[in-house]
Amino acid sequence: MIASVRGTVLVRRPDAVVVECAGVGYRLAVSAQTLRGVPRVGEQILLHTHLIARDDGMLLFGFASERERELFLLLTGVQSVGPKVALAVLSGGSPEELLTAIAGGDAARFQAVPGIGKRTAERIIVELREKVAGTVSGGAEEIVITRTDDPRALARQGLVGLGFTPAEADAMLDAAVGETPEELIGHALRSSR
Repeated sequence: MIASVRGTVLVRRPDAVVVECAGVGYRLAVSAQTLRGVPRVGEQILLHTHLIARDDGMLLFGFASERERELFLLLTGVQSVGPKVALAVLSGGSPEELLTAIAGGDAARFQAVPGIGKRTAERIIVELREKVAGTVSGGAEEIVITRTDDPRALARQGLVGLGFTPAEADAMLDAAVGETPEELIGHALRSSR
């Protein structure tokens, strides 16, 4: 996998840049945030990258920082958010600002992005709020993705995915019994009728 590209800027467009490295020009799709830091044509640059291989071709994405790349990967992990929509989200602010919006449940900020409706904005908040741990204040802090095997936490995520609010999911799970997420969800749904 291509982790980064360092070279000379050959082309600088609103949605992409071409960087020449050892005689090969790499076209990288970039967010507006990253583009702000891209120097003029002929100057040197280092971009962190992510490569997506699909049936119709390979797409290379460039990022000004590791943090922006990690947020891109989190966003593309959300259902209904593809690479183009993730770049549009990243164009709306710095990674720190976007993480603050996720932590604060600011769905309106994501709805302002073309291609994101109310449901997708809420899905981004719900799915990423618990995955992103740590502070969102400046500095060189890493985005930490937490993974859990706790059946109650997984059942809660499942209920939220079914359309219940986090508070409703918690209330439903208070009386639920079971050892797997599936059993907990089933019991919670049956007892809520």
